[in-house]
Amino acid sequence: MKLSKNILFLAAIILVFSCSPEKKGTVKEASSKYDFQLMTLDPGHFHAALVQKVQLPDVDPTVYVYAPEGPDVQGHLNLIKGFNTRQDDPTHWVEEVYTGPDFFEKMIADKPGNIMVVSGNNAKKTEYIKKTIEAGINVLADKPMVINSENFGMLLEAFDRAKKNNVLLYDIMTERHEVTTILQKTLSQAPELFGTLEKGTLENPAVTKESVHHFFKYVSGNPIKRPAWFFDIDQQGEGIVDVNTHLVDLIQWECFPDQIIDYKKDIEVLTAKRWATELTPSMFNRVTHLKGYPDYLKKDLIQDSVLNVYSNGEINYTLKGVHAKSSVIWNYEAPEGAKDTHYSIMRGTKANLVIKQGAEENYQATLYVEQNGSGSKDDFMTALNKAVKDLQSTYPGVAVEQNGKLIKVNIPDKYKLGHEAHFTQVTEKYLSYLKAGKLPDWEVPNMIAKYYTTTKAYEMSR
Repeated sequence: MKLSKNILFLAAIILVFSCSPEKKGTVKEASSKYDFQLMTLDPGHFHAALVQKVQLPDVDPTVYVYAPEGPDVQGHLNLIKGFNTRQDDPTHWVEEVYTGPDFFEKMIADKPGNIMVVSGNNAKKTEYIKKTIEAGINVLADKPMVINSENFGMLLEAFDRAKKNNVLLYDIMTERHEVTTILQKTLSQAPELFGTLEKGTLENPAVTKESVHHFFKYVSGNPIKRPAWFFDIDQQGEGIVDVNTHLVDLIQWECFPDQIIDYKKDIEVLTAKRWATELTPSMFNRVTHLKGYPDYLKKDLIQDSVLNVYSNGEINYTLKGVHAKSSVIWNYEAPEGAKDTHYSIMRGTKANLVIKQGAEENYQATLYVEQNGSGSKDDFMTALNKAVKDLQSTYPGVAVEQNGKLIKVNIPDKYKLGHEAHFTQVTEKYLSYLKAGKLPDWEVPNMIAKYYTTTKAYEMSR
């Protein structure tokens, strides 16, 4: 009897440990049961966890984490634990964790997975990407993949090596999956409604995109805690090369869909500027939970205690002769009820397509159509109704209504999945490319063009 009780007790202990979402120490060999095994490198940003917000059928539930010991990796593991323990559709990830100063070298040596996910401190990200590609491992990288013009050449080498090693390097462009942006792009391809894209001027670009973000906000219902290095431009990167990556990507993706962009001849950066957001010690404490500034931030202090963060940037450039402007703004905290916002306009010869997300829209991204040509109102409405009818084959329930001088496109809530859900969509898209063994022909040259634009602007703004 005692023997059987001991056996039951040992079995229970084994069961508890086998279901643990976190195991520190030496990682085990990857399972061959699944097509894809994830390795997460130094997850200092919550985007790394959002890749795992939903359990994907072809992905091994065991994920291998390599990171230095500290609050960044612990915060990541806490988010994964939250996904595993939530009431609705919980995930079942098991995190095999190695923490040590040689975490990157250990990952390359162990190589327990075939996809490296990286989202965090950007100081060495380009180097990590290149060396991981050289080791024959696929890379799914959060933006930005490069934060300065000095490392742009290293990124070019990484893409070249990826082709030779038959692996795929891809960045996480979530905003391509936001429904108002999708419909803005789709309607711009309806010539009877939109006409053709204007060329624009420096003073009045054909395409403008502006993104407003906030240092303090809530993620998955909890107040965000940002690492101190997030406020260091040498580690996070300036705004002009960080969030602006999304905006430059969308301009390329919407204006020239499925077309290859040659950064050497299709892009000219005209002007670029940067400016700082000031944080007081109490603001910094609320966002980081730290009582003081680390030494590496003291170079950015003004008036002894106020932190200057160069998180804001603007780029004016031409893309295949079309004038475009992208700008990113970071404030400390959003107004009551507000969120990160997006403004966008595409100017056509017959109509403008405008996305607003202000107080009038209740801070929800909203698409409007504005007549811009000299034709009759009746002809314009006929073209609009036809374009909307075409949309309804893919998006049933989409409709339009007059809203002052603008016509509002009403989009059912079921299509508004939210920023966090877009990470799953990007991951699924990437996995489909891995199964196919290649990216679309335009993706790599256009990623290169995007990072050329941001890093060239970074250089010019300084």
